[in-house]
Amino acid sequence: MSQDTHHIHPDFKGLLSREEKEARLKQRGHVFWFYGLSGSGKSTLAYALEKRLFAEGFFVQILDGDNIRTGLNKNLGFSDEDRQENIRRISEVAKLFAHSGIVTQVSFITPKIALRKAAAETIGVEDFTEIYVEASFETCADRDVKGLYAKAQAGGIKQFTGKDSSFEPPTDSSVLTVNTESKSVEACTNSLYEQLLPSIKLSS
Repeated sequence: MSQDTHHIHPDFKGLLSREEKEARLKQRGHVFWFYGLSGSGKSTLAYALEKRLFAEGFFVQILDGDNIRTGLNKNLGFSDEDRQENIRRISEVAKLFAHSGIVTQVSFITPKIALRKAAAETIGVEDFTEIYVEASFETCADRDVKGLYAKAQAGGIKQFTGKDSSFEPPTDSSVLTVNTESKSVEACTNSLYEQLLPSIKLSS
């Protein structure tokens, strides 16, 4: 939906700078974007990493797909257009948090490469780290933590990612990948912490 922007006059000059906020928080704002199939372990790892970072003195904000769809994005469905708008909105919110010096962890299925690219462009590639939480469709279906796979199999969910709607894994070998089939939550969390720490630690 297009809108007339002639009467909108944004003014950012009077705001505190990002550097001032980061200095106060003693951290760098950054967005860690967890994505993967439903049940792959995105939220589990995001929550575990949040606790680890908080214990080390970092301030973290989690933006979880299911939680966001009960509020900000509750008017969106699962069509390609709605998925695109879902990601657009949350990218803009994540950008605001990062520019305020907050470590922001986004946990969304984000099934298409184009959606992840759009998120990175909105947030800024220097503030964006893509984290693919890898687990096969069969493993996620066996876990079926939320009962969604059984419901989809029975025809109760249309356009279910991995079944009716495709999921595109990363094609870039440099993308940070954690496999929750072969590693425990603790092992994945420790690995993520060590690899992501340089992105949010202020230079002395």
